[in-house]
Amino acid sequence: MTMTAPVGHPVLAAIAERWSPKSYEPRGLDDADLCSLFEAARWAPSSFNEQPWRFVVVRREQDATFGRALAGLVDANRAWARDASALVFAIASLNLARNGRPNTKALYDLGQAMALLSVEATARGLAVHQMGGILPDSIAELCGVPEGFQVVTAAAIGYPATEPEGGGAARSRRPLRESVFGATWGRPAEFLG
Repeated sequence: MTMTAPVGHPVLAAIAERWSPKSYEPRGLDDADLCSLFEAARWAPSSFNEQPWRFVVVRREQDATFGRALAGLVDANRAWARDASALVFAIASLNLARNGRPNTKALYDLGQAMALLSVEATARGLAVHQMGGILPDSIAELCGVPEGFQVVTAAAIGYPATEPEGGGAARSRRPLRESVFGATWGRPAEFLG
Protein backbone atom coordinates (compact mmCIF):
# COMPACT_ATOMS: atom_id res chain seq x y z
CA MET A 1 0.00 0.00 0.00
CA THR A 2 1.17 3.54 -0.69
CA MET A 3 0.10 6.72 1.03
CA THR A 4 1.33 9.40 -1.37
CA ALA A 5 1.33 12.88 0.16
CA PRO A 6 -0.74 15.60 -1.56
CA VAL A 7 2.34 17.76 -2.23
CA GLY A 8 1.91 21.37 -3.34
CA HIS A 9 5.15 21.43 -5.36
CA PRO A 10 7.11 18.72 -7.20
CA VAL A 11 9.38 16.55 -5.01
CA LEU A 12 11.12 13.20 -5.43
CA ALA A 13 8.67 10.29 -5.48
CA ALA A 14 10.42 8.72 -2.46
CA ILE A 15 9.66 11.85 -0.44
CA ALA A 16 6.00 12.07 -1.45
CA GLU A 17 5.50 8.33 -0.86
CA ARG A 18 7.27 8.22 2.54
CA TRP A 19 4.89 7.54 5.42
CA SER A 20 4.91 5.95 8.85
CA PRO A 21 2.66 2.89 8.98
CA LYS A 22 1.59 1.23 12.21
CA SER A 23 1.14 -2.19 10.66
CA TYR A 24 3.71 -4.33 8.91
CA GLU A 25 3.91 -7.68 7.19
CA PRO A 26 5.75 -9.92 9.68
CA ARG A 27 8.66 -10.96 7.47
CA GLY A 28 12.40 -10.44 7.32
CA LEU A 29 14.52 -7.99 5.36
CA ASP A 30 17.25 -8.77 2.86
CA ASP A 31 20.79 -8.06 4.04
CA ALA A 32 21.39 -6.03 0.86
CA ASP A 33 18.41 -3.74 1.61
CA LEU A 34 19.58 -3.15 5.17
CA CYS A 35 23.10 -2.38 3.97
CA SER A 36 21.74 0.16 1.49
CA LEU A 37 19.61 1.88 4.13
CA PHE A 38 22.62 2.43 6.36
CA GLU A 39 24.78 3.40 3.40
CA ALA A 40 22.28 6.19 2.71
CA ALA A 41 22.46 7.25 6.36
CA ARG A 42 26.26 7.16 6.25
CA TRP A 43 26.33 9.83 3.56
CA ALA A 44 24.22 12.33 5.48
CA PRO A 45 25.88 15.70 6.05
CA SER A 46 27.22 16.41 9.53
CA SER A 47 28.89 19.28 11.32
CA PHE A 48 32.69 19.01 10.97
CA ASN A 49 32.02 15.63 9.28
CA GLU A 50 31.75 14.17 12.80
CA GLN A 51 29.13 11.61 11.75
CA PRO A 52 27.82 11.36 15.33
CA TRP A 53 25.21 8.73 14.46
CA ARG A 54 25.35 5.16 15.63
CA PHE A 55 22.66 2.54 15.11
CA VAL A 56 21.76 -0.67 16.88
CA VAL A 57 19.72 -2.97 14.63
CA VAL A 58 17.66 -5.86 15.98
CA ARG A 59 16.01 -8.06 13.37
CA ARG A 60 12.84 -10.02 13.98
CA GLU A 61 14.67 -13.27 13.13
CA GLN A 62 16.56 -12.80 16.41
CA ASP A 63 13.45 -13.85 18.35
CA ALA A 64 14.61 -13.45 21.95
CA THR A 65 16.61 -10.32 21.28
CA PHE A 66 13.78 -8.80 19.27
CA GLY A 67 11.36 -9.39 22.16
CA ARG A 68 13.75 -7.69 24.58
CA ALA A 69 14.23 -4.82 22.14
CA LEU A 70 10.46 -4.31 21.96
CA ALA A 71 10.53 -3.83 25.74
CA GLY A 72 12.50 -0.62 25.09
CA LEU A 73 9.40 0.93 23.52
CA VAL A 74 6.47 2.46 25.36
CA ASP A 75 3.38 0.23 25.45
CA ALA A 76 1.54 2.04 22.64
CA ASN A 77 4.47 1.59 20.23
CA ARG A 78 5.25 -1.94 21.35
CA ALA A 79 1.71 -3.02 20.41
CA TRP A 80 2.15 -2.34 16.69
CA ALA A 81 5.96 -2.50 16.21
CA ARG A 82 6.03 -6.24 17.01
CA ASP A 83 5.40 -7.09 13.33
CA ALA A 84 8.19 -4.89 11.94
CA SER A 85 11.11 -6.61 10.21
CA ALA A 86 13.64 -4.75 12.32
CA LEU A 87 13.93 -2.26 15.13
CA VAL A 88 16.63 0.37 14.89
CA PHE A 89 17.80 2.43 17.83
CA ALA A 90 19.24 5.77 16.71
CA ILE A 91 22.04 6.93 18.98
CA ALA A 92 24.10 10.14 19.01
CA SER A 93 27.67 10.70 20.13
CA LEU A 94 27.40 13.69 22.45
CA ASN A 95 31.00 14.89 22.16
CA LEU A 96 33.18 15.87 19.23
CA ALA A 97 35.75 13.19 18.40
CA ARG A 98 38.30 15.82 17.42
CA ASN A 99 38.44 17.67 20.76
CA GLY A 100 36.04 16.07 23.25
CA ARG A 101 33.85 19.17 23.51
CA PRO A 102 30.03 18.88 23.41
CA ASN A 103 28.66 18.36 19.92
CA THR A 104 25.70 20.74 19.92
CA LYS A 105 24.69 19.58 16.42
CA ALA A 106 24.72 15.82 17.12
CA LEU A 107 20.94 15.44 17.34
CA TYR A 108 20.42 17.47 14.16
CA ASP A 109 22.99 15.37 12.32
CA LEU A 110 21.46 12.11 13.56
CA GLY A 111 18.09 13.37 12.30
CA GLN A 112 19.55 13.96 8.85
CA ALA A 113 20.97 10.44 8.77
CA MET A 114 17.57 9.01 9.73
CA ALA A 115 15.85 11.14 7.07
CA LEU A 116 18.10 9.79 4.32
CA LEU A 117 17.62 6.25 5.63
CA SER A 118 13.85 6.79 5.47
CA VAL A 119 13.93 8.09 1.89
CA GLU A 120 16.13 5.16 0.79
CA ALA A 121 13.74 2.74 2.49
CA THR A 122 10.76 4.26 0.67
CA ALA A 123 12.55 3.99 -2.67
CA ARG A 124 12.99 0.26 -1.94
CA GLY A 125 9.33 -0.36 -1.07
CA LEU A 126 10.01 -0.40 2.67
CA ALA A 127 8.58 1.82 5.38
CA VAL A 128 10.16 3.40 8.45
CA HIS A 129 8.15 4.56 11.43
CA GLN A 130 10.30 6.63 13.77
CA MET A 131 9.35 6.75 17.43
CA GLY A 132 10.09 9.09 20.29
CA GLY A 133 8.05 6.89 22.62
CA ILE A 134 10.95 4.85 23.94
CA LEU A 135 12.64 3.97 27.22
CA PRO A 136 16.16 5.26 26.54
CA ASP A 137 17.74 3.91 29.72
CA SER A 138 16.34 0.42 29.09
CA ILE A 139 17.60 0.48 25.51
CA ALA A 140 21.04 1.72 26.57
CA GLU A 141 21.32 -1.11 29.09
CA LEU A 142 20.03 -3.77 26.69
CA CYS A 143 22.36 -2.67 23.89
CA GLY A 144 25.40 -1.78 26.00
CA VAL A 145 25.46 1.85 24.89
CA PRO A 146 28.55 3.48 26.46
CA GLU A 147 28.84 6.79 28.30
CA GLY A 148 28.97 9.80 26.01
CA PHE A 149 26.23 8.45 23.73
CA GLN A 150 22.50 9.14 23.89
CA VAL A 151 19.69 6.87 22.70
CA VAL A 152 17.51 9.39 20.85
CA THR A 153 14.80 7.50 18.96
CA ALA A 154 13.76 4.10 17.67
CA ALA A 155 12.46 3.14 14.25
CA ALA A 156 10.44 0.20 13.03
CA ILE A 157 11.45 -0.88 9.53
CA GLY A 158 9.68 -3.32 7.27
CA TYR A 159 7.12 -3.95 4.58
CA PRO A 160 3.91 -2.01 5.20
CA ALA A 161 0.84 -4.20 5.56
CA THR A 162 -1.47 -4.31 2.56
CA GLU A 163 -4.31 -3.07 4.75
CA PRO A 164 -2.96 -0.54 7.25
CA GLU A 165 -4.26 -0.59 10.80
CA GLY A 166 -7.20 1.80 11.00
CA GLY A 167 -7.37 2.13 7.21
CA GLY A 168 -4.63 4.74 6.93
CA ALA A 169 -5.42 8.34 7.85
CA ALA A 170 -5.29 11.12 5.27
CA ARG A 171 -1.89 12.78 5.17
CA SER A 172 -1.53 16.49 5.83
CA ARG A 173 1.08 19.10 6.71
CA ARG A 174 1.03 22.74 7.76
CA PRO A 175 1.06 25.07 4.70
CA LEU A 176 4.51 26.35 3.65
CA ARG A 177 3.40 29.94 4.35
CA GLU A 178 3.18 29.05 8.05
CA SER A 179 6.68 27.57 8.22
CA VAL A 180 8.86 29.35 5.66
CA PHE A 181 9.49 33.02 6.36
CA GLY A 182 11.39 35.78 4.64
CA ALA A 183 13.71 38.05 6.59
CA THR A 184 11.03 38.71 9.23
CA TRP A 185 9.56 36.01 11.44
CA GLY A 186 5.94 35.27 10.65
CA ARG A 187 5.95 36.85 7.20
CA PRO A 188 5.85 34.23 4.46
CA ALA A 189 8.83 34.19 2.12
CA GLU A 190 8.13 36.13 -1.09
CA PHE A 191 8.93 33.16 -3.35
CA LEU A 192 5.89 31.35 -1.95
CA GLY A 193 3.65 33.81 -3.80
